[in-house]
Amino acid sequence: MASFEIHGGGGMRGTLTPQGAKNEALQVICATLLTKEKITISNIPDIQDINRLIELMRGMGVTVGHPALDCYTFETGEIDFDYLESKDYAKKASSLRGSIMLLGPLLARFGKGIVARPGGDKIGRRKLDVHFDGLTRMGASFTYDEEHALYRVRTDRLKGTYLLLEEASVTGTANLVMAAVLSEGTTTIFNAACEPYLYQLCSMLNWMGAKISGVGSNLLKIEGVEQLHGCSHRLLPDMIEIGSFIGMAAITQSDITIKDVQYERLGIIPKVFERLGIRMEHIGDDIRIPSQEHYEVDTFMDGSILTIADAPWPGFTPDLISIALVTAIQAKGSVLIHQKMFESRLFFVDKLIDMGAQIILCDPHRATIIGLDHRTKLKGTVMTSPDIRAGVALLIAALSAKGKSIIHNIEQIDRGYQHIDERLRSIGADITRLP
Repeated sequence: MASFEIHGGGGMRGTLTPQGAKNEALQVICATLLTKEKITISNIPDIQDINRLIELMRGMGVTVGHPALDCYTFETGEIDFDYLESKDYAKKASSLRGSIMLLGPLLARFGKGIVARPGGDKIGRRKLDVHFDGLTRMGASFTYDEEHALYRVRTDRLKGTYLLLEEASVTGTANLVMAAVLSEGTTTIFNAACEPYLYQLCSMLNWMGAKISGVGSNLLKIEGVEQLHGCSHRLLPDMIEIGSFIGMAAITQSDITIKDVQYERLGIIPKVFERLGIRMEHIGDDIRIPSQEHYEVDTFMDGSILTIADAPWPGFTPDLISIALVTAIQAKGSVLIHQKMFESRLFFVDKLIDMGAQIILCDPHRATIIGLDHRTKLKGTVMTSPDIRAGVALLIAALSAKGKSIIHNIEQIDRGYQHIDERLRSIGADITRLP
């Protein structure tokens, strides 16, 4: 189990370019199963979750090319369904939550699919009902192999229908859209997730010959077509990484420029950090966060304490709640962080409290942060990364802390952040990867 050793307390200065969007990559790579023609995807991040999915695709029989550092090609003639019965497939698929999105494309094009119970971050209950209910209503039949922990799914032909999703699940919406594009008839999806990742996926599918209207909204209409074609696609910059860098710059009093952020796709993210008092300069398609001695938390119009809560897009993404929380530690003022969507995501705050943060964990969903206003620095400690986002929040806290910190289980961070130690060293961070 690898670890990071961080000597914090010093500022950083320089330029960072965000990686390609992890969550988008998981969706569009699965979508390549929908055609036998070549698809080229660029700006793919070199991170564990994406690399695992690509290896899974190779095992399934997909011809994968790697013509450039961040570019892959995918050609899917036939699928090796015997591999889908193997222990290797079950092990790899169960370690990756995004593997559930293989199901829609497999059903749509091949009429059958096998998927292991997906893994991923342990941040609370993450139901699969949206996926299974939608696919069942489109004509799929499910059986669960308890001995091998596999779902086996079949259909003679998926048929379009009206789907009102019980929750705006991002992966659920993506799975159902991919299933619908080759289905018979018209599928309408209401209460669809409308994150930028879904906009990108639907746009790519339309370039491939799909007929999807309402792209970018929560009401999608998909007219099924007989086949799709190849295309080239480029991922958005990762908005979670951009938000992480904004928070890191503020709490470490650094001067950092984030390049090529596609600002119009960031939604409410910059505004939330501005409400924490963080100054940002929007220069072309870059964001500069100048060094600030203090950043003062805004309040609501009636003078009540600022609350930052997560919500489905275009609300504040739950993946940045941990970053907003750690950033508020050194703000001037108090903030209530309300993590509505997952009940286990705030449990990492005990380590922040050990480091000297003033945090009251009200319940599994809410924490109140009393900002230190840089009057007192956090102190270094030893901690373990519980999941991707909490792991980066702990890394940011360690960079701002006085003294040495050790973070174990950094494989969790590597799942979502590309060569993060090398990139932070390039702007002056004192961080070392320990074997």
